[in-house]
Amino acid sequence: MFDPKHPPQSLDEIRTLMAELPGVDTEAQAAVSAREPELTKPAGALGRMEDISLWLAGWQGNSRPNMSRPRVTVFAGSHGVCAQGVSAFPVEVNQQMVENFINGGAAINQICKTVDAELRVMEVALEIPTNDFSQEPAMDDEGCAEAMAFGMSAIEKGLDLFVPGEMGIGNTTSAAAIAHALFGGAAADWTGRGTGIDDQTLERKTRVVGDAIILHKNQMHDALDVLRCVGGREIAAMAGAILAARYQRVPVLLDGYVSCAAAATLAAIRSDALDHCMIGHVSAEPGHKRLIEKLGKQPLLDFGMRLGEGSGAALAIPLLRASAECHNGMATFAKAGVASRGA
Repeated sequence: MFDPKHPPQSLDEIRTLMAELPGVDTEAQAAVSAREPELTKPAGALGRMEDISLWLAGWQGNSRPNMSRPRVTVFAGSHGVCAQGVSAFPVEVNQQMVENFINGGAAINQICKTVDAELRVMEVALEIPTNDFSQEPAMDDEGCAEAMAFGMSAIEKGLDLFVPGEMGIGNTTSAAAIAHALFGGAAADWTGRGTGIDDQTLERKTRVVGDAIILHKNQMHDALDVLRCVGGREIAAMAGAILAARYQRVPVLLDGYVSCAAAATLAAIRSDALDHCMIGHVSAEPGHKRLIEKLGKQPLLDFGMRLGEGSGAALAIPLLRASAECHNGMATFAKAGVASRGA
């Protein structure tokens, strides 16, 4: 059983946690299902909003789902694979953007302010790049587990929703490598332009992704090995946070390609591992749409965004808040004195 005071110290301990995932609160969902037909609207008239309120109730363990305290956490990490020239920006941007988050100057700051969400920034050994996974595994077992445990610390009781965001130059290369390792196909199926690389850089990035999976294939026995071999610390931290959220009964709204790649490492171990997760948006990164299809989920928004930072998912928070408020605040037919169907 998960104990926040004693975080896992190895990937085997993570595997044990994955085997013991708590399920949905069926009593809370039953209460929502019983109340829904009594609300002053035609049955099913709110469409996916009704699905969202039911989902929130089940994973919050609350028959009256709440959305008063959503939190976005941006995990920042540094990638050694950037030495292969796979990104349009230098690695110095990582620290510069962290300062920008802290100073309130990034897009995610403005979005969180607009949607009334908390924002936290967590540096995951930002000053130490992972190993260059085109040459050797990005992390060892202990280092990957440590990053996941660090991510687990982001989840607090009392949160109504958790949005994992990220900052890490080169991390779409890691996301592509994770997706390629987990779901096969060609490296080009999963590799996109990220922050806007040119054709020559895209060709190099695709080659790095494909060659890395060949290099590490004998070490990648399961999805956590994939994460260790070609992931990043911020990606491992997001995976840890998503796992901890399951145990702490905090629903998760996933963001873009990197966020979903982190989540996919859990889904590849257990098909129900992401039942407490929804996807906030589909990004313009081509691999993200394919990855969402593999995860069997439907995003809430499609705005053509490709920023990261948790920005697309944060933008969808008002949809969840409106779903919860409609379920909780609407009058019943009896209370409002409105004739119900067949009355």
